[in-house]
Amino acid sequence: MNTIVRFDQTPSWQLIRSSFLTLWRMPAYALPTILFPVGFYVFFGVILNPGLAQWMLATFGTFGVMGTALFAFGVSVSTERSQGWWLLLRAAPTPFAAVLAGKLATVIAFSLMIVLSMAWIAALFAGVRLETGQWLALFAVLIMGAVPFSLVGLALGMWLSPNAAPAVINLIYLPLAILSGLWIPVSQLPGIMQSLAVWLPPYHVAGLALHVTGTQAGPWVQHLSALLVFTMFSAVLAAVAWRRFKGV
Repeated sequence: MNTIVRFDQTPSWQLIRSSFLTLWRMPAYALPTILFPVGFYVFFGVILNPGLAQWMLATFGTFGVMGTALFAFGVSVSTERSQGWWLLLRAAPTPFAAVLAGKLATVIAFSLMIVLSMAWIAALFAGVRLETGQWLALFAVLIMGAVPFSLVGLALGMWLSPNAAPAVINLIYLPLAILSGLWIPVSQLPGIMQSLAVWLPPYHVAGLALHVTGTQAGPWVQHLSALLVFTMFSAVLAAVAWRRFKGV
């Protein structure tokens, strides 16, 4: 007798659905995650500096997806772990890939909301005009750029307590944004900060985003290579954190 398995009833789909709904129904996460970077873009990129709207679309887009990834994994994983949810997943046992896919799908969904909102505002109110291929390339770069930060967030969520996770992630998130030139162009930062920026992942995500939009010509191969190395490092970090997890 043949059994029909509906996709929306598979464990992976259920993990994706529950992960998204958990964060969507959490105003303390959903509202700041979407409104904070979009509001910053409106204020700094559209109202104060309309001439830099296209440049800031790439950099504030990077800022938005980085925050989404770090907090969606770091804070939510540490909270779920303290409540025993991750211990249950491990005892099930639930494949690590399925857990990761559920969280990544949520990050991609929130990242798309942020990037599409910024793109709509940029085109409608700041006069930003890109070719269709450039828009699609920008979305692809920013969405894929969220992946390594998601893996870092997962590792932090495994190691940090729910009380410590938000503070530690903010201490990582905000300095990374500033030092990577997401708010102020790297060329306008002090020399020592310019030297440091090339070692930071957000700098390379923003560099690729600026390249595909034609805003800034740069060594895109160098940016891509740096991100691939960082992604592999983040994957190893996340895998080690998962294997060392023994419960709360």
